[in-house]
Amino acid sequence: MNMYNPDLNLDRLVLSFEPVTLAQLSAKAGMLSRIDNKYVVRRDSLHRAIPDLGRYFDVLDIDHKRAFTYDTRYFDDAQRSAYYEHHQGLRKGFKVRIRRYVDAGLCFLEVKVKGKRGMTVKHRKEQDAHSIETLSDDAYHFARSTYTGHYGKPFEYDLKRVLDIRYRRITLVAKDGGERMTIDTDLQFWAAEKFFSAGTDVFIVETKSRLGRGYADKCLRQVNARPTKRCSKYCVGMAVMGEVSRYNRFLPTMKKLGLVGDSGVFADRIIQIAA
Repeated sequence: MNMYNPDLNLDRLVLSFEPVTLAQLSAKAGMLSRIDNKYVVRRDSLHRAIPDLGRYFDVLDIDHKRAFTYDTRYFDDAQRSAYYEHHQGLRKGFKVRIRRYVDAGLCFLEVKVKGKRGMTVKHRKEQDAHSIETLSDDAYHFARSTYTGHYGKPFEYDLKRVLDIRYRRITLVAKDGGERMTIDTDLQFWAAEKFFSAGTDVFIVETKSRLGRGYADKCLRQVNARPTKRCSKYCVGMAVMGEVSRYNRFLPTMKKLGLVGDSGVFADRIIQIAA
């Protein structure tokens, strides 16, 4: 079982890396269209990979801070269509979310769709951080036009807020550009007046490159980390919080994250929040 470690200093983890600004990172590797590989990595394995990564990657640094808080609100319909389309592995799935980059003071509406060869295509627009309880008419129009324009079929989903996720992230960018890597930990989920914390002993690491075979992937293989299929924070969160009835495809990921044991989801670790 993962335990929360309040003394974990993520900034210190990448202290030896050269810094880049947000503008420099975007110029080097915006990566809105890319092939993603996700890994679930224990803390000791990540520490072993850090020296090699530091030779080829710089780290996002904002005001001398390198680990940042991300708040993400996901939207789905009553039938949980976005979730179940992902669970079934449909090629025309989607995700609609509002993400707040807390430390940077930025907020975006993001719509993710699937491109050719499994490539993730993300469309986004700036959003008012104070108006995210529901999707505005303008936000819904953006999601609908993005989906319809990409897939050529109508968008018939009545989207409502279903899940909030908070985590801390380190972002690396290849010194020569064209490749990014994110390191996430301290996942926290909120749904239907319930709260769950996954702890800080395990990390979700995501590599983003044009072909899906970047240097970050090589570094992770050298510490015996292998890509984890179906490693969606949204889908895992929906399963853990009891928002869906079927989640067998995500059980391997949930076990790696320490969110489920032999007897099932650790429901006793879910905290009921007073309404």
